[in-house]
Formats: sequence, C-alpha cells, structure tokens
Amino acid sequence: GQTPVFPRIFGHEAGGIVESVGEGVTDLAPGDHVLPVFTGECKECPHCKSAESNMCDLLRINTDRGVMIGDGKSRFSINGKPIYHFVGTSTFSEYTVMHVGCVAKINPAAPLDKVCVLSCGISTGLGATINVAKPPKGSTVAIFGLGAVGLAAAEGARIAGASRIIGIDLNANRFEEARKFGCTEFVNPKDHDKPVQQ
Repeated sequence: GQTPVFPRIFGHEAGGIVESVGEGVTDLAPGDHVLPVFTGECKECPHCKSAESNMCDLLRINTDRGVMIGDGKSRFSINGKPIYHFVGTSTFSEYTVMHVGCVAKINPAAPLDKVCVLSCGISTGLGATINVAKPPKGSTVAIFGLGAVGLAAAEGARIAGASRIIGIDLNANRFEEARKFGCTEFVNPKDHDKPVQQ
C-alpha cells in the first residue's frame, strides 16, 4: 500500500565517519564513527521516552518519505533533478545526509566493516527476541531463517534462557554456525512432507 518515490538511493545497514554536521547539532562532531539507524529517535516524543516502543513520532520508518524532515528537500541530485532518500539513511552511496536522530555514535576503535551489521541485522534479531517476544527462561523458541537476523534472534533466545532453540532453514549449511548462536536443534522443511510447525 505504500507509494515510495523514485529515483532514490537505497541502503540502510552501514558504518561511517561524520564528515560535517548541520546547524544546531551538538551530539556529533566531524570524525565521529557512527551507525545509521532507520528507525530514529527524536528523544522527545512519548514513544522515545517509553521503554515499550521505538516508533518515534518524528523519525519512525517511513518508506514514502524521500526528503529531509527539516525543509522537505532531498540532499541528492543529478543534473539538477532530485534523487530521493530511503528510510532516512540511503547508505548505498559514498556520502549520505541523515537526521541526527538517525545516527548512533560508536567507539572509534570498532571496525566499521564488522560493526555495520549492528545498524540493522544484529539489533533487529536480538531486539525482536529480547524486547518483543521476551521468551521466559526454559521456553522453546523457533526461529525461521538463519541469516544475520535469525542468528541474532537465536542469540537473544539464548541470552533470555530458552532451553530449546529450534533453527529452521532451507539451507542445512547454516546449521553448524547457528549452533554457535544458541540453536539446539534444526529443521530443514525440505526434509519433511508435513508442515514444518508439526
């Protein structure tokens, strides 16, 4: 049902170094190492002040918005025509422009090529398990898909104390790696005739 604007620069998971900051930005300075966050935080609205939600009134994920919030304009163009932003990050570019609420400052010693997955994959999977599903200690958890998000979800289940963590994936080559993240048993739907939930 969404009608995003085109052309636009995609990408949301990355790591980078601040080149410059806009007027009034005091939380960041040139040279800071950062991760983009496509569900940003204004830190002022009721959602940002709540421990139960991260759907900021100002910076929540909005695939339709292709411009900066402050002035409603794009910061990208070619031949004088706008190229629109994507979820406030547009990281498939050498440089990007983001609202300060969509940037998380990190330790400069952290290698950007490794910690970039924290800007989505790891935080999404771990957060979905620990903050949303909240599995009780000793519970059984099933995780569908053992990519970056799924592995992080398994780690979250392990941290929460789940006793059975069932990893489900069509690619059995992922099972051994998933064991390192807490999966205790595995199901490949291709190996069964009945529905995988049975």
